[in-house]
Amino acid sequence: MAALCKSMSQDFITLAMAESTSKPVQELIVNGGELPEKYIYKKGENAATDVSYPPIEVPVIDLSLLASQSDAGEEELGKLRSALGSCGCFQAINHGMTASFLDQVHEIGKQFFALPIDEKHKYSRTVGDIEGYVTDSVRSEHQTLDWANRLFITIYPEDKKNLRFWPENPENFREILNEYTRNLSLMKELLLKSMAKSLNIEEDCFLKQYGEGAMMVAGFNFYPPCPRPDLTLGVKQHTDASTITFLLQDEEVEGLQILQDGQWFRVPIVPHAILIFVGDQTEIMSNGMFKSPMHRVVTNSERERLTLAVFCHPDAKMEIGPVEELIDEKRPRLFKTMKDYVAIYFENDQLNKRPIDAVKI
Repeated sequence: MAALCKSMSQDFITLAMAESTSKPVQELIVNGGELPEKYIYKKGENAATDVSYPPIEVPVIDLSLLASQSDAGEEELGKLRSALGSCGCFQAINHGMTASFLDQVHEIGKQFFALPIDEKHKYSRTVGDIEGYVTDSVRSEHQTLDWANRLFITIYPEDKKNLRFWPENPENFREILNEYTRNLSLMKELLLKSMAKSLNIEEDCFLKQYGEGAMMVAGFNFYPPCPRPDLTLGVKQHTDASTITFLLQDEEVEGLQILQDGQWFRVPIVPHAILIFVGDQTEIMSNGMFKSPMHRVVTNSERERLTLAVFCHPDAKMEIGPVEELIDEKRPRLFKTMKDYVAIYFENDQLNKRPIDAVKI
């Protein structure tokens, strides 16, 4: 578990070897002035210089049908396999949570980031913590920072919860977040089984690699209006190190983009759907049958944006590798077997290498 915590200290929040030296983006907005140079992408880097990106058609999947033995259930499994094998994500509907409850989840995030700056700083991360209220963390003097403020909280395992980072204001924050993530935990199990069934392999193949010490971390992402969205990014391009990432999008403001065939596409909002990504570890376990999508977040000059991402990771002590049933002469093993992929991910990410390439055969 110590090794897991060490590696997780670098996950989700692009935390590396030093405490952030930058002020929260909200403070930059309050103080006014010009956009700091450390947030500006130089010419030739992946800045969002054009906001008129075409939409991508993200498949919509009815989770209530995935466990069904009916023809409709088989059709939905086929859609799942197709979605994860192409764009690597889908919009989940009929997930068991009401629209009014998801509005509450969104609202507790909005209320937290609307608190006075001094109140939010009560939950600031300190050196060595993996949680708390942060801006982008400085990994090198040449790094371009994300235009975002974040609040990261460990949900599971229970013995790693640190209530010091769980806001007491708004009053219902802890109750709502606990209920939301309990629902996601059930969805995670359904999805891992459904993904295996869609590939016609043993239902528990992916779950067996998950382990008892699996981790779930929630990340609220707040993107204030940016005076120069053509020069900044809310989140730089990346794939996720997770097995599954659940994203509750902003209800009104777009910003997420996916790279496909060398072109960036914007991801439309589907009200009260949950956008579900597969991460690198699912691509590895599926022997490349499912794709971990490259994605980023652009900024907006007029409107703020709030999202909630929940990352699900296997136990770092578990061995992760391609399921044997997915290896044959036509599709040989594409990836090595390893432990603690998160550590591998960030070791390579800091070298500006695509992490999953480090474990390819």
